[in-house]
Amino acid sequence: MDDSTIPLRAGDADDWATVSELLGNAFHEAVDEKSREVEGSVVEAERTLVAEDNGEIVGHAGAYTRELTVPGAIVPAAHVSLVGVVPTHKRRGLLTRMMHRQLREIAAAGREPVAVLWASETKIYPRFGYGHAAQRLRMAISTREVRPPAALDPASGARLRLVKPADAMAELAKVYEQLRPDRTGWSSRDDRWWRYVLADLESHRDGATALHGVVHDTPGGPTGYALWRVKAQWDRFGPNAEMEIREVVAADPATYAALWNFLLTTDLARTAQVHFAAVDEPLQYLVDEPRRLGSVLADGLWVRIVDLPKALTAREYATPVDVVLDVTDAILPANTGRWRLTAGPDGTATCTPTDDPADLACTVLELGSAYLGATSLAALGAAGTVRELTPGALRRASTAFGWHRAPNPTEVF
Repeated sequence: MDDSTIPLRAGDADDWATVSELLGNAFHEAVDEKSREVEGSVVEAERTLVAEDNGEIVGHAGAYTRELTVPGAIVPAAHVSLVGVVPTHKRRGLLTRMMHRQLREIAAAGREPVAVLWASETKIYPRFGYGHAAQRLRMAISTREVRPPAALDPASGARLRLVKPADAMAELAKVYEQLRPDRTGWSSRDDRWWRYVLADLESHRDGATALHGVVHDTPGGPTGYALWRVKAQWDRFGPNAEMEIREVVAADPATYAALWNFLLTTDLARTAQVHFAAVDEPLQYLVDEPRRLGSVLADGLWVRIVDLPKALTAREYATPVDVVLDVTDAILPANTGRWRLTAGPDGTATCTPTDDPADLACTVLELGSAYLGATSLAALGAAGTVRELTPGALRRASTAFGWHRAPNPTEVF
């Protein structure tokens, strides 16, 4: 069946009650009034699309207005979310129509050169030009099997202070904002987003405690914090509690070590789950038994190049490069063509149309994959999705697109 006759319209604030039920159905989650209120607090109705069949909302897609840290810069990025179709209307083209229209509207607005999302199913979004740009580590740490990093040094004047996260929002935000410009993969958080991130719904705890927080104080002010909760468990051998570590944010190695020492020595706990660690997470090099971190790779952020020249000039590059890219984009044809990307020793770049022969050929998806510096153009070349037309160009471009630290996707939006 084809749903091409079902109209799409801009959403409005009155849609949210129905849309939240639609999304709860799509993602198999119970929706209560409190969770609806918290989720709705960040919804931008003017950035939503609704598919309506005879007065019934059957599809929805939204975006948030936030910034994303990319290599060497912070860029406006459409944070795509709230995408779903009711079961009776799946596999009939509605999702494709919504995603295409959303991308065209983002491009037409001209504010955001990239879009970014988390994928519920990873086979869906490459169809719309999204490339997998950042992996993450998930860790299941056996806390009694690893020697933790060095503890806090009292002589330094630093101390750890327990806080209620919601009450300490201003302090947490200050540390986060100081570090955000250098943390590729982090998204901006205004007060609305901080309230959302720290919302502590009992329905989301899965039997664990309320959210806990600790701040690392120094004579010069806070330099880090950690957020976690604990699920109390006992077995025939005694205490067997499990921690869920949400965020560990640190400005320097001493702060980082002190926070992890505190977390990994929590009384009665035997395991700690971490869902949003960086692929190059420093903890891997601080413990004596890294196998006991239980690290596995998982997908993270997916990036879609919306305005190619703006996107490629918005970020910095690790090495000088001069390369002509032959790019195709089936949805946003303004990105299709040959583009000369030139970056100097300071990392800043220009990207202009050219008639010169191409050095590399790819689709916009591959550029999205490489955009955060984690996915190697050379690896995509080995996979055959980036074609080298000038010998040596792939090596040079791949090196330039790289970055000195891996992205750290730290929250699902």
